[in-house]
Amino acid sequence: MEPARNPPVEAHDVNDVHEALECAAELLRIHDELRAQAEEYEETAGEPGAALPPDPKLRAQNLEEIRSLLEPLHPADVAYILEALPREQRLVVWDLVKADRDGEILLEVSDAVRETLIEYMDDHELVAATGQLDTDEIADLAPDLPREVIEDVFKLLPPEEREQLREAMSYEEDTAGALMDFDMVQIREDVTLEVVLRYLRRLDELPDHTDQLFVVDRAEQLKGLMPVNRLLVADLDAVVGDVMLKDYTQFNVNDDAADVAAAFERYDLVSAPVVDDAGKLTGRMTVNAVVDYTREKTDSEKLSAGGLREDEDIFASVWKSVQNRWSWLALNLITAFAASRVIGVFEGSIAKLVALAALMPIIAGIGGNSGNQTITMIVRALALGQITRQNAKKLFAKELGVSALNGLIWGSVVGLFAFLIYHSWQLSLVMLLAMELNLLLAAFMGVLIPMAMDKLGRDPAVGSSVMITAITDSGGFFIFLGLATLFLV
Repeated sequence: MEPARNPPVEAHDVNDVHEALECAAELLRIHDELRAQAEEYEETAGEPGAALPPDPKLRAQNLEEIRSLLEPLHPADVAYILEALPREQRLVVWDLVKADRDGEILLEVSDAVRETLIEYMDDHELVAATGQLDTDEIADLAPDLPREVIEDVFKLLPPEEREQLREAMSYEEDTAGALMDFDMVQIREDVTLEVVLRYLRRLDELPDHTDQLFVVDRAEQLKGLMPVNRLLVADLDAVVGDVMLKDYTQFNVNDDAADVAAAFERYDLVSAPVVDDAGKLTGRMTVNAVVDYTREKTDSEKLSAGGLREDEDIFASVWKSVQNRWSWLALNLITAFAASRVIGVFEGSIAKLVALAALMPIIAGIGGNSGNQTITMIVRALALGQITRQNAKKLFAKELGVSALNGLIWGSVVGLFAFLIYHSWQLSLVMLLAMELNLLLAAFMGVLIPMAMDKLGRDPAVGSSVMITAITDSGGFFIFLGLATLFLV
């Protein structure tokens, strides 16, 4: 039997990554101490009682220990360590990373950290790092690279890869074309399986996530798929066209990436062909690209829900962090002023019945939580494509029904609570009615806001929670204080 050409796969334990980070942090602490000693020596040299210089061997040994720690780590693990370090220590580690791994690590780090690393590198280093990557990976980095670097990379690529890169960069973000790669195995339908196997053995290695081969004609029109497991067990004399799959999932280069990700999850795909409008095989989509896209979208939605405009380096400057966070804080301030003015309208009622001031936050708080629950459900349904024009009315009715029942249940609870404390059945009734009405308002707006934003082509997850909180706060105060003014004051 022919010996294996590839080395055994190395396991990556998440605990090892955390231990590597702890070890790197300790080594960098020692590095900072040695550097501080060297700087102190330079400042006090020649003065009485001057500091002693650190042993150069210790500094060299310290750097070598850090380099040895990084050497066996996967690029994603090195990226994890870089993201967890302050900027100065991050750059020390970056200098110690082998140059032939720069490109892979730049792909793995977050956008914010990538920006700091690219700023630190000169054009020559960037061209060398980018030149190590496949064309689809270069296209991923291209938006962050200086124009001169991209031009130099284009000059270094062979004509075929240059054309692939130009094509990859032409597709809009969040489309199948922007996520696909060009590394795939194509075969003809009129050859035997034995010929296919001989062809595969001549390759150095198969592209990652190769679970099927792509059958094309001489014009590169996609004709079918040949699963690797079927190739291995079928008769070697059989012709590809007789064995290949003719019923399969494919994507167009302009398909929305979210729809592609949903299809991968629905059909448990590992890879799938991507074709142009003429049916020509252009590239392939792989599960790792889909997972990366899904993770990035999830992270982006979490940041947006928290009022952050973009991915933020945790060790970014104070000013840059303030710039990233100010917009939603400003909007929150405006909505808080609006809510305060609603309360101001009923100052007279509150002065006559002080209990209103203690009880009104309950109505607003429960309404906000209920509205956010509704928004979460609607945003998820929109992301999965489950809401249609036909079922939208039923969805509105269902959410209103849920809120009506919740309003009755929890309105009764807070009404009883108010009666036990203030011994007023009228106040209890106002609490029940206010809770019911505010939860109905929360449900109505919780469905309307994300669906309206989706209709306008905006991300329904961005800002919806801020808007619903503002509406339920102001609306809750107005409803509760209005009812109290009518029936109690």
